[in-house]
Amino acid sequence: MDHLSYYGLSQEPFSIVPHTKFYYHNEQHDRAHMYLMRAIEGMKGLAVLVGGIGAGKSLLARRILENLPEERFEVALLVVLHSDVDSHWLIRRIAEQFGVETGNLSKVDIIGKLYAKLYHIAEEGRRAAILIDEAHMLRGQDLLEELRGLLNLELPDRKLISFVLFGMPELDDVLAREPALNQRTAVRYELKPFSADMTADYIQFRLFHAGTEQEIFSEEALLKIWKYSQGVPRLINVICDNALFEGFVRKSPLPIPQEIIDSVAEDLRLK
Repeated sequence: MDHLSYYGLSQEPFSIVPHTKFYYHNEQHDRAHMYLMRAIEGMKGLAVLVGGIGAGKSLLARRILENLPEERFEVALLVVLHSDVDSHWLIRRIAEQFGVETGNLSKVDIIGKLYAKLYHIAEEGRRAAILIDEAHMLRGQDLLEELRGLLNLELPDRKLISFVLFGMPELDDVLAREPALNQRTAVRYELKPFSADMTADYIQFRLFHAGTEQEIFSEEALLKIWKYSQGVPRLINVICDNALFEGFVRKSPLPIPQEIIDSVAEDLRLK
């Protein structure tokens, strides 16, 4: 018997991979989703979502991507993996997301082809948008100026492209370096950590969608999870995942007691 069978689970409930099946409906994430969707549907230009590490930004980005119907939207998700990228890389990657062949073209030529593609999308009655995850990595002045330039691509009655930037709170500082771009921010939302009650509800939600309605964690254990995680969803997942396995190894009876959470927190150096 593996640890999932031990708890009557059909799949891992606390994977840190952002699966949209495990999107947890709550006031702040649903409100953020609503605001960002409105920004894309209304072609507002620039929308910004900030939140600490593990706050659920990437999951929200993927949920938005899934919820925009292809017949009405041309949307792509771009993830910035490091801060050494330049404006040519950014323009090339954005163009390629829309199916533009870039080859060895210069940046100016790529922008020309991108404009033609965006104009064609608009003529079809669809809206174009790019979701950029880890956008706080776009620190170069040339990158910010390039984004501002792309936002200037427009028709008489609307913009040709919208951007939604997902990043850590330092994204605000990054945008502040380019006031002309910062002033184009039509929507901004910030994700906060979960309360103790939300943390308990979030854990029960994920366990239910993984196949069980049993009381897996005691009330005292749930409170400890919140204290050690400080309400950060990714840390909640890490603690719960380790606690499930620790409980299995010890053959601990249910519900899992707070002592196991203490032990896991110590192993993870969260104390």
